[in-house]
Amino acid sequence: MNRNEMIAAVKAEMPERRWKHTLGVMETSIMLAERFNGDPERAETAAILHDVAKYWPTARMETIIRERQLPEELLQYDKELWHAPVGAFVAEHDYGIWDLEILDAIRYHTSGREGMTLMDKIVCLADYMEQGRDFPGVQRIRELAEHNLDQALVAGFDSTIGYLLQQGKRIFPLTIAARNDLISHLREAGQ
Repeated sequence: MNRNEMIAAVKAEMPERRWKHTLGVMETSIMLAERFNGDPERAETAAILHDVAKYWPTARMETIIRERQLPEELLQYDKELWHAPVGAFVAEHDYGIWDLEILDAIRYHTSGREGMTLMDKIVCLADYMEQGRDFPGVQRIRELAEHNLDQALVAGFDSTIGYLLQQGKRIFPLTIAARNDLISHLREAGQ
């Protein structure tokens, strides 16, 4: 499947406003990849596919999680997390993506993880800060992303964790692990 076919197929999976978000994530992923010495083309591919399953019915995502032996602990947490690992599965099986870094960037774009790769960081951060996003603190995340990917991600995770706490929701353990790991790396680097 070429890039244009992939774009058309993914666009058909979501409402127009989500497609606009996806376009923003694509643009921001390219920009971040160029800024932090990543691979812009691969980052764009991950961005195109990052929300491919976002608007699938919950039952369809749950079936894939159960039948394809994705981590069932996901089912104990907010359904907003489900589309990322399901999306990685779909990217591989329906779109023929075999690049593990791209698949992992899709898989972990909502939660993060300990030991995030550059590609993971780029797509996760692009999802937080693309120009269509408007929430308290997003401008600070964008400013941090001018110079330091890890600091910007910590600010993004802090925002997410704060929101989940305000809503009385459970926090997915990978998000806490990702934040703690980034803070450790920043401290080791004296930042």
